[in-house]
Amino acid sequence: MNLSSFSTPFGMTRRHFAQHLAGSAAMASTSLSFGAAIAASADELRKNHKSAILLWMGGGPSTIDLWDLKPGAPTGGPFRPISTTGDMQISEHLPMVAEQMKHLSIVRSMSTREADHNRGRYYMQTGYVPNANIEHPGYGSVIAHELFDQRPDLQIPPFVHIGGGGTGPGFLGMAWAPFAVSSNGQIRDLAMKIDDRRLAQRVAALDLIEGGFIKQTRGGEAAAGSPASEHQKVLAKTLALMTSDQMEAFKVDKEPKEVKERYGERGFGQGCLLARRLVEAGVPFVEVDLGGWDNHNDIFNTLSDRKLPELDRAMSALVEDLAQRELLKDTAIIWMGEFGRTPRINQTSGRDHWARSWSVVVGGAGIRGGLAVGQTNSDGTEVESEPYSSEDLMATVCKGLGISLDKTYTSKNGRPMKIAGGGKVIQELLA
Repeated sequence: MNLSSFSTPFGMTRRHFAQHLAGSAAMASTSLSFGAAIAASADELRKNHKSAILLWMGGGPSTIDLWDLKPGAPTGGPFRPISTTGDMQISEHLPMVAEQMKHLSIVRSMSTREADHNRGRYYMQTGYVPNANIEHPGYGSVIAHELFDQRPDLQIPPFVHIGGGGTGPGFLGMAWAPFAVSSNGQIRDLAMKIDDRRLAQRVAALDLIEGGFIKQTRGGEAAAGSPASEHQKVLAKTLALMTSDQMEAFKVDKEPKEVKERYGERGFGQGCLLARRLVEAGVPFVEVDLGGWDNHNDIFNTLSDRKLPELDRAMSALVEDLAQRELLKDTAIIWMGEFGRTPRINQTSGRDHWARSWSVVVGGAGIRGGLAVGQTNSDGTEVESEPYSSEDLMATVCKGLGISLDKTYTSKNGRPMKIAGGGKVIQELLA
């Protein structure tokens, strides 16, 4: 189908978010207009605005069965490779994605160091191994932080996580935490239950009380980065969100039936459709979760019957739609999980955790499509070319998005940290 014919910190849980909205004691703002905000047009919001969409495959997908097949090898499994519109072959169970591979590239030489789910997710989404002394910001928070200045009119959250919670903002502060929504875009307890006049009165009263408290206890305005300062920023953004016309971007149900069917009407498909709507509205970073890849048992039936058909329909629709709307040139796509799975097939017809040699997929935003970068050996057990890390992958994405890799953050304990963990750019991927 041709899709072109159709036409807080924000990381709080919904429970905490609702509590902040519930009454006057949970609202703070200094200079807000409470009339309905006038959203900029979609064309204005997306003009020269970079964004990124992370398709997160929680559980560790078996990339040897998707992107780097080994037909004929004892480790190869039953799936056959098929040709694509790019210079590579992929699984026969991804025929629609195969048609979009001219826009995407595979990095087949990922070699990472964490094969535990929690540690692997943390590492792949921050570029750092877990450390009890510091909480590192996730890449979503970093990219949202760096791209936010392009969007002075954006009132909806700059980092939206669809279908889960996402990795936190670490030392960047809660203003850059992921805002979690369901795949259909619903946000519970967001509806205004009082009129604008009463809301303004409540906020003015709280502002008076809070301002007096700050002056009495701190001798002036709350310092930037302090809990009081963060609290005010979050609630100011919360109120702007509640009154913004840009909230229309979350209303996936307004899409034509044919478009919703093209993406697939299960959670991941509708999440990908919501991601397209959000980047079209100017959101810098969106993460869409598709879990269920921890396939220690019966992996091949699980993939062919359930996981790959859902992935194939949704991922292909997203790439096709972004390309047709001329959004892909400014929108990075990252497909990855926390690690891959063992080339060896275990006794229960599954594959286990494996971080030594696996694949990710990237495209859009200045990243070349149609390539297979790096290679593994004949049975997939080792990387034969230059290995790449989480840091290298994200350095490449940031470079494609126009984010300077020379910038350094300072953590709360005073330690300097470079964007993307100081990773090296994968040069073959940049046009």
